[in-house]
Amino acid sequence: MSNRRPPFSSFKVESEGAGLDPGAAAQESAHCPWTRRGTAKAHAPQEVTESSENGCDGPPGGARETSRQLSREQIFVLISAASINLGSMMCYSILGPFFPKEAEKKGASNTVIGMIFGCYALFNLLASLVFGKYLVHIGAKFMFVAGMFVSGGVTVLFGVLDQVPEGPVFIAMCFLVRIIDAISFAAAITASSSILAKAFPNNVATVMGSLETFSGLGLVLGPPLGGFLYQSFGYEVPFILLGCIVLLMVPLNMCILPNYESDPGKHSFWKLIILPKVAFISFVITSLSSGFGFLDPTLSLFVLEKFNLPAGYVGLVFLGLALSYTISSPLVGLLSDEMPHLRKWLLVFGNLITAGCYMLLGPAPFLHIKSQLWLLVLILVINGISAAMSLISTFPEILSCAHENGFEEGLSTVGLVSGLFGAMWSVGAFVGPTLGGFLYEKIGFEWAAALQGLWALTSGLVMGLFYLLEHSRRRRRSKLQNSLGTEEERTALLPDET
Repeated sequence: MSNRRPPFSSFKVESEGAGLDPGAAAQESAHCPWTRRGTAKAHAPQEVTESSENGCDGPPGGARETSRQLSREQIFVLISAASINLGSMMCYSILGPFFPKEAEKKGASNTVIGMIFGCYALFNLLASLVFGKYLVHIGAKFMFVAGMFVSGGVTVLFGVLDQVPEGPVFIAMCFLVRIIDAISFAAAITASSSILAKAFPNNVATVMGSLETFSGLGLVLGPPLGGFLYQSFGYEVPFILLGCIVLLMVPLNMCILPNYESDPGKHSFWKLIILPKVAFISFVITSLSSGFGFLDPTLSLFVLEKFNLPAGYVGLVFLGLALSYTISSPLVGLLSDEMPHLRKWLLVFGNLITAGCYMLLGPAPFLHIKSQLWLLVLILVINGISAAMSLISTFPEILSCAHENGFEEGLSTVGLVSGLFGAMWSVGAFVGPTLGGFLYEKIGFEWAAALQGLWALTSGLVMGLFYLLEHSRRRRRSKLQNSLGTEEERTALLPDET
């Protein structure tokens, strides 16, 4: 729920090669913005054309006429990514309102039900690593379409599980279908993130932030839609209807999604994760995901117990978090791409604010603040905004770090980053609800939320310290280079002076 990123392909406009003297080159650059920068950024699948108006190289891809105009190919990529974000999140969240009750009727205990939910994150983690590594070998488009097809199919299968005999057979089938769904979801999302980064190399944060709107809508719409269809038509209809909708998206995406190809890279996940900056950002992703996962099994119980709200109103409490995250994500993404130097501080302060939100959710007993419903909803709204601040910046930060450390600028590296992101998110999605449910039983919601806030605080402080040290090292290196340059100039001038 991302910087100074190098483009995936680039070309240089050189005055010497064009036969221009320095004055002419300067005059040329005044009329050609891409010449002025020296390096024009392009996304790989499209060729660079010449502009007949000013005689300079035209902008690449979808920006041939204007840098802000999307190409047809980019629009198709956005439609495909939006469809998988919305459909997969609805398939993921639709189970919440009624599946536990149906599973209990079939002989599943609360522990087993929790494991059925938890295995999704575990296998999503493993599959994300595998698909990220072999994205180029499998093909991004095939992985996307196949993942969507299998996800829609197993969603339909989930709708007929009530016909399976109760007991071990039902439980085994639930695990099997849920695991296949997790693997197919990991394939589609890993491919989607890679295709987006390939199609929008200079606006990754903006695009991914905007598409988080559809992920948020899926999480918001899934539970109430599933609950309504369950009450009106029974257990089968929510899964069959939603699964069929996802399956209908498959031929659409087969037609409109572009096919990106790239050579396999020589780097591995291990080489990526051992980079200190990537390791720290992975810790941030896990802490944010764990925070969201922590709220799933604990917040509803706390609200029902503390404020005696009807069960139907609990979903409205969650709505504050989901809507604020959905609305703020595209805004944060736009800010992140327009002012890349702010990304790292968005990431740091987003974590620190998130830590404060979890401390105030209970609130923590040592704060001596009375728990009130309006305060809880307000904190959830702020938490959604702060989570977007941190999360949207992580993907481009990892991608930028990979390129700076010698990873090739192509689909193979983007696949590694996408797989790593999905894997780290799944770690938190597994640890958060598991540990959260345990802590809720042992020490209560207030202290459990405070401990979750401590995790976010630690990740925020670690990232802040790392960025300060990185900034300090760069300043020292810059001063050293300037002093060496001055010495060389003096040495070169000495013979002339004598």
